[in-house]
Amino acid sequence: MAAELIAEESYGEESLRSHYLLCLETQQVKKEPLYKSTGLASINKFIKDAFLPQGYPHSVSRDYLEYQIWDTCQAFCSSIVSALAAQAMLKAYGVGDEKASILAATFTWLLKDGAGMVGRIIFTWLKGTELDCHAKKWRLAADVINDLTYCIELLAPRFREYFLIFACLSSLCRSLVGVCGGATRAALTQHQARRDNMADVSAKDGSQETMVNLLAFLVNLVLVPLVTGRDQIIWLLFAVFTSLHLYCNFRAVSAVIMETINSTRLHLLVENFITHGHILSPQEISEIEPILTKCQNCLDVNLGCPFSDVISSGRDFYAAFPNSKETQYIMKLYISNNFKSGHLNVALHRDITSENLLQCYFQIAIMDLVIRSPVLMTKIATHDEMSAIALNNLCNLWQQIYSIREMATTASWDVVAYAHNFTLKIFPTFLNSLKLHGWVTSRTHLGPDEWRVDWNVSGSSVGVSTAKQL
Repeated sequence: MAAELIAEESYGEESLRSHYLLCLETQQVKKEPLYKSTGLASINKFIKDAFLPQGYPHSVSRDYLEYQIWDTCQAFCSSIVSALAAQAMLKAYGVGDEKASILAATFTWLLKDGAGMVGRIIFTWLKGTELDCHAKKWRLAADVINDLTYCIELLAPRFREYFLIFACLSSLCRSLVGVCGGATRAALTQHQARRDNMADVSAKDGSQETMVNLLAFLVNLVLVPLVTGRDQIIWLLFAVFTSLHLYCNFRAVSAVIMETINSTRLHLLVENFITHGHILSPQEISEIEPILTKCQNCLDVNLGCPFSDVISSGRDFYAAFPNSKETQYIMKLYISNNFKSGHLNVALHRDITSENLLQCYFQIAIMDLVIRSPVLMTKIATHDEMSAIALNNLCNLWQQIYSIREMATTASWDVVAYAHNFTLKIFPTFLNSLKLHGWVTSRTHLGPDEWRVDWNVSGSSVGVSTAKQL
C-alpha cells in the first residue's frame, strides 16, 4: 500500500523518533515508531523523567552530568557520617541516661538554635554578595564546614561538661552550611538551567538527593547498630567517609564550567592574554582557577567606593579628569613604599554598564599584573590579538611605572593614567575575544559595592545614589 511521509516526530533524543505516514488510498494517517518499546526502555524512560530535567541533556549545561555524579557520591558519604554524628549528639543530650534533665536538654536545645540564628544573620551580612561571585569556592567551603560540624558532634559525648559549648558551635556551623549550601546551590542551578528551567533542574536535583539519602538510610539501619559503642570503628568510618566526601566535593565543583566572569577568572584571563596572546575558554579556566584560594594579587581593590574616597581635593579632581569626564569610572591608587602592593579605590558612574565594569576591572588587572611582575616584559611575545601598537603601549606603561617607583606616592595618578590609556587601546580587542570564546559579558560577578556617582552634573554639586549591583 503506497504511503507518503508527511511528518517526523521525536521526543528529546533521537531514539524516540517516529514517522507519520499518509496512506494514499485510504487517506488515513498512521504513526510508525522507529524504536522498539520494551520493558527496559520504559524503565529507563521512567528513571530519566523522574531524576533528570526535561529535555536532558540539551536543557542543561554541559558540565551537568559530571557534577551530579560527584554530588551524588558526596551526598551519600555525608548521610552516613550524619547518622553517626546524630547518634553521638543524642548520647550527649542524655538519651538513655536516667540522670539527664528534660529542662536542661530543652534549655540547651534553645540556646543552640539561638546561636545558629545569630550566626546565620551575621554571616549573610558579611558574605552574602560573595556567594554569587565565588559560588564554587563557597560551595566547597560549605561542605568543609559541614564535616567540621560532624567532628564537633562526635566529640560532644567525650566532653559532657562542655556540651552546651559544643552544641552551640555545632548549630553555628550548621547555620553557615545552610546559608552557603543553599545560596550556592541556587547559583549553580541557575548556571545549569539553559532553558529557563531553574525550577525543574532544582526539583530533579532534590529527587536525586532524596534517592541517595534513602539508600544511605538503608545502609545506616544496618551500620549504626553494628558500630554503637565502638568508638574506634566510628572514628575510622568518620575519617574514611569524610575523606571521600571532601574528594567528591572537590571533583564536583571542579567540574563546573562557569561562563560568567568574576575577579579571579578575569585576572587569569588578562594575564594569559598579555603573556601568551590568546583568550582562554571557560573550560580551560575551570581547569586552572583556584577554588578555595584567590589569585596572588598585589592590589587591594575597593570597587564601587564613595566619591570622597577617590576625590578629596581640587588637585585630585583635575588629575582624575585630565581630558574628559566621559569615563564611567575613576580610580585612586595608593602604592606601598616597596612598590610591591597597594590599595585601589574605584568610584563608579551611575550609568555604568556591565561592559564598562569589565573594562574597569581589565585596567585594574593590568595595573596589578605590571606592578606584581617585574619580569613581565620578558614573557610577552608578539601575537595576533594584540597589535604592535598595543604592545608598545604596554612596554611604555611598564617602563613609566618603574621609572617613578621612587616617587610612587605623588605619581599614583600618572600610573592610573598610563594604565587607562593602554586599556582604551587594547580592551575592545579583549572584549571581542571574550565573546568569541563563549564568555558572558552582558552580566558580571565582580561584586562592586553599591555607591554610584554622577560627575557630569552641572554646577559644583555631585549627585550620589545607589544602583543595582551589576
